[in-house]
Amino acid sequence: MSIDFSKALGVHDDALRLRAERTKVLASNIANVSTPGYQARDVDFAASLQAATSGDEQGLLSTGDDELKYRVPYHPSRDGNTVELGVEQAAFSQNALDFQTSLTFVNMKLKGLAKVIAGQ
Repeated sequence: MSIDFSKALGVHDDALRLRAERTKVLASNIANVSTPGYQARDVDFAASLQAATSGDEQGLLSTGDDELKYRVPYHPSRDGNTVELGVEQAAFSQNALDFQTSLTFVNMKLKGLAKVIAGQ
């Protein structure tokens, strides 16, 4: 009898994958802070996770151009760049903390499974 880890880990497996993809998008925004005309993008995490948990695998990790949303700047620049460094850094930091939280839950679940398998 095998263990289905997708069922055992719940939503955290999908959340970790989606957060990793969001990290790439946010890092790209930060890297292009000085690129004229660059449009800041972001992933709608809640909608993508909802699509993944409802069984629609199209919603998860398909962060193509149709899945990414444009970020509306608070103070647009004259060169058309919509990246605001403070906003992007805050989003990146929050995403990293959320990733760590999901990773902690996955570790706790795996430790619990290991105890069950060991008969403790």
